[in-house]
Amino acid sequence: MSIALGREAILAGYTVQFTTATTLVASLAKAHGERRLDEKLLALSKPKLLIVDELGYLPLEPDAAHLFFQLVIRRYETGAMLITSNRSVAEWGTVFADPVVATAMLARLLHHSHVLMLTTRGAIEHPVLRCASSLGSWPRCSSGPRSKSPQISSCSLRCVVLRRPEP
Repeated sequence: MSIALGREAILAGYTVQFTTATTLVASLAKAHGERRLDEKLLALSKPKLLIVDELGYLPLEPDAAHLFFQLVIRRYETGAMLITSNRSVAEWGTVFADPVVATAMLARLLHHSHVLMLTTRGAIEHPVLRCASSLGSWPRCSSGPRSKSPQISSCSLRCVVLRRPEP
């Protein structure tokens, strides 16, 4: 689903970057160790949509959670994020190994966002996702490029969290 939404964003003229959570955190940790974290965060803040897949499949170490938090802060109010997870946002305190960091991160991620839950049958449970799946009408923003495709912009859609329940 996240790849399909990313593809539609590209077709609408937006820049998109896709990564898994583990790859993202590893690249942030490497950049931090090489004293290039600001450079890496700047690069990750450029795409209009950043898709982070599989957040929560593996818990993050406290240092990794802080690095991810810095990315969320950098993108807050400037670029959309789409995050897929098998954990509910209520469980993110354990995913990030620090409930305080998780709460602060969620405050930013959930501001102007839609949380969508997919059932194990793949049925679409949320009206926004039903809209997105039909590619009919995303929230619109006049500052984005004009097109008949769904528009994803930093002023209309900050974060979508797709959650797949565990089997």
